[in-house]
Amino acid sequence: MTATRASLSISAPNEEWIQGQISSGEYASRSEVVNDLIRRAREIELIRQRLIAAEDSVAEHGWVNKTPEQMLAGFKVKAQKSGAL
Repeated sequence: MTATRASLSISAPNEEWIQGQISSGEYASRSEVVNDLIRRAREIELIRQRLIAAEDSVAEHGWVNKTPEQMLAGFKVKAQKSGAL
């Protein structure tokens, strides 16, 4: 993986926090802190997208009112009809 150099302006409170992370031994450098924050933000965005998709699905199809056993039985029936079982 190649790295790209960037110049960032960081507020004093954020710089103090970053330095605290480095001082604690959690990270070895500013770059590690920033890259970890970006990774976490990307992960949060992915989770957010999945939650929105789930909410949209509920809005479109409604809540599932079946027990897990009823759902499994329905999946088995569909699989048998399609020849998958």
